[in-house]
Amino acid sequence: MRPVSNLSSEDRFAVEDVRAFVPALDFALSKAFYESMGWCTLWTDGDGLALMELSGYRFMLQNFYVKEWAENFMLTIVVSDAMAWFDRVSDVLSSGSYGPARVAQPKLEDWGGTVTYVWDPSGVLLHFTQFTAT
Repeated sequence: MRPVSNLSSEDRFAVEDVRAFVPALDFALSKAFYESMGWCTLWTDGDGLALMELSGYRFMLQNFYVKEWAENFMLTIVVSDAMAWFDRVSDVLSSGSYGPARVAQPKLEDWGGTVTYVWDPSGVLLHFTQFTAT
């Protein structure tokens, strides 16, 4: 018999976090890329899995890669200043250390966000999105 919880049914089903698993072709390179942009490694198994965190938001970086999947994988990171992220990523990429990683100038999208698009070394597309007031 299962123990009865003292939590209400609403509390028992409360979601505390959602973490995507982000693919990496070269795990060490991708981890260094994210760290250079400000993410911290909160935990790693030392063998291809790392919990990355920025401003209290997290994802799992994994040493797993399928080209078609990685190149269709996207994350939206909502920020207060898309241009500041363009500048930061441009600075990170100026070292030439991150292979095919690249950044595009911020773009105002029809749906109201200004987005700095960043491709990580594995082809994962990051959307640094600033929502504009309407």
